[in-house]
Amino acid sequence: MPETTIMWSIFAIIFGAMLAVDLGLNRRSHEVSFREALAWSTVWIALALAFNAGVYLVMGSDKALEFFSGYVIEKSLSVDNLFVFIMIFSYFGVRGRHQARILKWGIIGALVMRAIFIFAGIELLQRFHWLFYLFGALLVVTAVKMAFGGEGGVDPERNLVVRGIRKLLPVTRRIRGDWFVTRRRGVLVASPLLVTLLMVEWSDLVFALDSIPAIFAVSLDPFIVFTSNIFAIMGLRALYFLLANVIGMFVYLKYGISFILFFVGCKMLAGVSGFHIPITVSLAVIFVSLALAVVASLLFGSRRNPALETL
Repeated sequence: MPETTIMWSIFAIIFGAMLAVDLGLNRRSHEVSFREALAWSTVWIALALAFNAGVYLVMGSDKALEFFSGYVIEKSLSVDNLFVFIMIFSYFGVRGRHQARILKWGIIGALVMRAIFIFAGIELLQRFHWLFYLFGALLVVTAVKMAFGGEGGVDPERNLVVRGIRKLLPVTRRIRGDWFVTRRRGVLVASPLLVTLLMVEWSDLVFALDSIPAIFAVSLDPFIVFTSNIFAIMGLRALYFLLANVIGMFVYLKYGISFILFFVGCKMLAGVSGFHIPITVSLAVIFVSLALAVVASLLFGSRRNPALETL
């Protein structure tokens, strides 16, 4: 049996089992505690590292490094998306157990979108080589906008998806229960939870347009790109509840993340020109960028954000 087939089979078993366990444990909405979030984050990271070890044993060190690089890139970029989730939940007044419910369905939708984007993207890159220039330039432009484009914000009132659902269905003012859509006096109405879910899905769609091309700079192997992406996404909900209350401390993290995007964009453009940057160098750049951003935030973050001085 080919090595890739073996690893695809192992991945399918692990992914199917963990998805069933995760959905089974979260059938009812509940407020996720810090301890639970820490436990699940540890489980997902440990599984990813164990799977990475399996890739090393079966497919060799090069593929293992590619998987690890893709996983770290996706994991670090996903932290930026957590800021958006926090703003969306704050705007719609979604708290506690409702956040867990929305993130559960949001991540399921993200898994489907990622699968479509990844396999379609790889097919397009293999057929149209000039797309490497487009993706590389897109990453560089996104990095610059992230670093120098201001804090930005979430404005659901201008979002086409939100405006569309409000034209189709009346939306209740308050959240009552866990339902997304129900019938009242014979009329189908939507909860603010449905609008929030659509905003989360939309933000992940936009986020995927940056993160997936970034992994293409590391590998075009469908197995490596897909599995590293999925392992990072499956731990996103636990990571949100783990960092939600402290993520505001890392005020310089966006600069580290934007530099990573800039680097992988340049790496993709350089690769098209025949200049190959070793994967070990890429990993070093990613880790140093994140480490410097975190250390700078902890040492100097309170000076930039006075609100943190009260923590």
